[in-house]
Amino acid sequence: MPAKNRFAEMHQEITGWRRHLHENPELMYEVHETAAFVVERLKEFGVTDITTGVGQTGVVAVIEGKTNNSGRAIGLRADMDALPIPEASGVDYASKTPGVMHACGHDGHTSMLLGAAKYLAETRNFDGKAVLIFQPAEEGGAGGKAMCDDGLMDRWGIQEVYGLHNMPGLPVGEFAIRSGPLMASSDEFVITVTGKGGHAAAPHDAIDTTLAASQIVVSLHSIVSRNVDPVKRVVLTVGTFETDSTASNVIAHTAKLQGTVRTLDPEYRAQAEDWVRRVAENTAAAFGATAEVEWLPGYPVTINDENGTAHAIEAAQAVSAKVDTETPPIMPSEDFSYMLEERPGAYIFLGNGDTQMCHHPAYVFDDEAIPLGCSWFAELVERRMPAA
Repeated sequence: MPAKNRFAEMHQEITGWRRHLHENPELMYEVHETAAFVVERLKEFGVTDITTGVGQTGVVAVIEGKTNNSGRAIGLRADMDALPIPEASGVDYASKTPGVMHACGHDGHTSMLLGAAKYLAETRNFDGKAVLIFQPAEEGGAGGKAMCDDGLMDRWGIQEVYGLHNMPGLPVGEFAIRSGPLMASSDEFVITVTGKGGHAAAPHDAIDTTLAASQIVVSLHSIVSRNVDPVKRVVLTVGTFETDSTASNVIAHTAKLQGTVRTLDPEYRAQAEDWVRRVAENTAAAFGATAEVEWLPGYPVTINDENGTAHAIEAAQAVSAKVDTETPPIMPSEDFSYMLEERPGAYIFLGNGDTQMCHHPAYVFDDEAIPLGCSWFAELVERRMPAA
């Protein structure tokens, strides 16, 4: 069945919202104008149950069906924040804010949920409550966690929660999803190695920090090959290596390494910090140096609930003839994972066509995907809470 006819009628209007948001991107929790735009639209639709300031700058709105005999409440989430990237897309509605752009399509996600909100407020053809979640700070700020910590699930009685993300490379009009782990966790580490600085001509009078740190890098990359089941996924990357000297004739006194560990397995995630600490500290000690490890926990694994996945697939198949139900998991992380830790549900990918990947300065959200995303949100509500 094609996208709902109402969304075809609304397509131009929703595209206008999306392009307005694209021109006016905001970062992290500083999404004040974006949140205000969301609230203004919701009020225009006749939505009266609106709460702002959830998780600092998030917005939660409730649309009640014609009846509420089921007592059910389904959460639908969209992220609102942009990225600190100078735009190079060449579109005529490019960002007006220097150095900031919607390079991940959150303007599209927000607009699609607004479109669904307008439709649901018009029809209310369901039995229960649709809880619309407009979230700040997905891009590294853990806004999903902030909203959960602010009581999101309990305050609004949410029983299931769903979200979507556009996917460059997947044709427009197609969906992709899988049950179980869909996106990886991501944790960061900072390793400070301290030796004894000295002159390059007298290494015997120094403790070569650069050599010790280099061996730590090599040894860290043995963690995955010798500790992880070969059929499972863990990715460890050392992204930066910096010493306290830039002179060619100096043995540095300290060196700093920074990197990430990503995995699709919560069990391995729990062990990763110990692995990194053990390798760094013992390798440094072998060279007479010391290593101090700072571990910075990031987003958990995004794990789709089996039943939630089935419901998301059913809604997608009502919208599109092409739904990949066994898409391979990917290693980027997503803070919708915090919501899925608190309630069953699912996260789905929506095709964005042949565009640059997310986080690229020339990325462009394909507005032809809008009716599909709106329809998926609406189908979820009407199918999970059918009218009495």
